Formats: sequence, structure tokens, C-alpha cells
Amino acid sequence: MMSDRSRTQVVIVVGGGAGIGAAAARLLHRRGARVACIDRDGARSHAVASELDESLESAAAFTADVTDASALHRAVAATAEKWGRVDGLVNCAGITGITNVRCHQVDLADFDNVVAVNLRGALVVSQAILPIFIRQKYGRLLHVASIAGKEGNAGMVAYSATKAGLIGLVKAAGKEYANDGITVNALAPAVIWTDLVDQMPREQVEYMTSRIPMGRLGTLDEAAEMIAWILSPAASFTTGFTFDLSGGRATY
Repeated sequence: MMSDRSRTQVVIVVGGGAGIGAAAARLLHRRGARVACIDRDGARSHAVASELDESLESAAAFTADVTDASALHRAVAATAEKWGRVDGLVNCAGITGITNVRCHQVDLADFDNVVAVNLRGALVVSQAILPIFIRQKYGRLLHVASIAGKEGNAGMVAYSATKAGLIGLVKAAGKEYANDGITVNALAPAVIWTDLVDQMPREQVEYMTSRIPMGRLGTLDEAAEMIAWILSPAASFTTGFTFDLSGGRATY
């Protein structure tokens, strides 16, 4: 017999107001999950949650920034209170910071801001959800990293460094909670086709595509499908791992 957890997951999507986060929220809800969207843009998180369920019985929306630990902790706790548990959390929050600058040109204030969101923010998210998972003796935690964390992208020192740090955080945390019924993993996408990419100059898109052996960009649906599996009860024997979503571009 299928367990209740398999039938109806409770999942939090941090950064669920747009892009990969919103796509994951839609797919998870379509497959029967109760989904809480957390985003620093409250209008966006509420729009996605209302789209999923106008009554907000099987969906919820919260406004919180990962740089604000108190607000993030409150949103996570409110989700657990609303539905009695949390089975999985995917953290999609992230920023690139100023790009197209070399290392000696990096603005320190901008670097600190990228660290605050991409790396410190991931720790804040982890600290908000892991005590809940420990009490339950079950949980799936997934952080969205980037191929830049594996390879390094020229002109994106802050972004590359923080995503590499995030991968290190996942490796350590995966080992720490391996005996608690908890998995901690990362997803490392190459460029995923979004509205933002659609607005880029054609030459830039062609350059990004040329670096991917499959010769195309990833799609939001592909990202959402992989997220849904990693957060599922079926993904039970992989932790501390960074999943490739790069069309063959990843070298390790």
C-alpha cells in the first residue's frame, strides 16, 4: 500500500515565485503535493499559490527573503503548522550579482550581497528546515546550485564562488544527516530557457548553447521533473550529491 507521504507530499519551494521554483511548484502540486511558495516578492509567491489552488487549502504563500533568517524561519514553521509536517524543501533562491567583470574588478559590496543570498541564504534555509526533518526522522532537502559552481564562469566570480561553496555545504550536510532519514542534495543546471534568456541577444544565447554538448538549453519542465524525483520518497539512497542538469557540459 502506498504511504501517505508518497501520496501527498508537503513541499516548500523557496524562490517559488518565478523561474525554476515556480515550475517545480506547479509540477509538484499537479502530482498531488501540498505546496508552500516562499519568495522575497510576496506578490509573485501569492500569484503562484493562487494559481495552484484559489482556496489556498493545498497551497500557501509567504513573503520572506533568505537574507532575513527570522522571516524565513517563520515561513517554514507556518508551513509545518498548516499541514502538520514538511516532507521536502527545494531552495531555488539565488542571484548572479554584477557580471562581465574580471576578478580584480569585482565590487566587494556586490560580492558580499551574492554571498548573503546564495551561500549564507542556503545555510539559513537549511537551519530552518533541518530541525523539522530531524523530529520527523524524514526529509528531502535540495539546493539549486549551478554548473558555474563546478566549472567556474569567467566574468562571474561571485556567482561561481558561492555556487561552489553551496556544493561544499551540501556534501558536508549530506554526511551529517545520512542516518536521520534525511537526504541533502544539490542540482547543478547549465542555462535553463526562461523569459530572461528569451530577451538576451541571439549571439549570447548561441554562445551559451555552443558550450552544451546536446546543443540546446535546458527547459523549465526538465528542471521541475528532476526536482520532483529528488524530493520524492523514491530518491532514498543518494545524499551529499550534486545532480547534473547540463546537457553533458559538466566535467565531474
